[in-house]
Amino acid sequence: MAEYEKTIQQNISLYYEDKGVGKPIVLLHGFCGSHEYWKYIVQDLSSFYRIIAIDLRGHGKSADSEESFTIEDMAKDIQQLLLQLEIEEATVLGHSLGGYVALALLDKHPELIRAIGLIHSTGAPDSEEAKAGRDIAIKKINEEGMKGFIEELSLKLFAKENKDKLSEEMEHVKKIGCNTTVNGAEGALDAMKNRIDRQHVLKEAKCPILLVAGKGDQIIPQEKTFVVEGPNVQQVLLADSGHMSMLEEPNALMQAITDFMNQK
Repeated sequence: MAEYEKTIQQNISLYYEDKGVGKPIVLLHGFCGSHEYWKYIVQDLSSFYRIIAIDLRGHGKSADSEESFTIEDMAKDIQQLLLQLEIEEATVLGHSLGGYVALALLDKHPELIRAIGLIHSTGAPDSEEAKAGRDIAIKKINEEGMKGFIEELSLKLFAKENKDKLSEEMEHVKKIGCNTTVNGAEGALDAMKNRIDRQHVLKEAKCPILLVAGKGDQIIPQEKTFVVEGPNVQQVLLADSGHMSMLEEPNALMQAITDFMNQK
């Protein structure tokens, strides 16, 4: 596996891991996550495809961002990285926040997207209640730091029935989350709060679309993920997952991605 850092824009250096050969698949993690969210998926998919698992700005091993930024800025990071890697077209799979970034990339640079997947994500914007929740989260991080915030967040990430039996995976997620920089977390919260409605981007997309939801997702319910239907859309509901199917049901998610790649 090759590991790299690339300077993209505005002094932002992104860390990513590049493994396997074949058609490229870009994996974008969720809020306060990293490329390590995809550990099982990368291991399996890289036998058939070139997998590029990226740490978004302010997350994982990527550079911090001292200035405020938008979802569009994060999408620009990915566009610039693909340009530097000389990748003309890729399947982009985004988890939660990564899905917002993937959709922005499709919106701004559709020529780069061979196919797109939203995994526990949505094209809808934040509700007013959700926006208020982002502000509360920023305040909590400012006052208490990342540890307390991540402890609280982690309780919502897994399906209720998985919290005890997947305690090791929960600790893995907490460790990753606590390594997110304060600027990265607060910047991402603000970016998510201010993101625009991109449901029309999904509805108008000509490329294949994979939509994955977890039946026990406490953050993004399935009706917010399954906002489009059509011959180019595959909807997959995972019965034993919350918001983290890549760790809760990696085999089922892997099957969904493999079926999608084989059929598109």
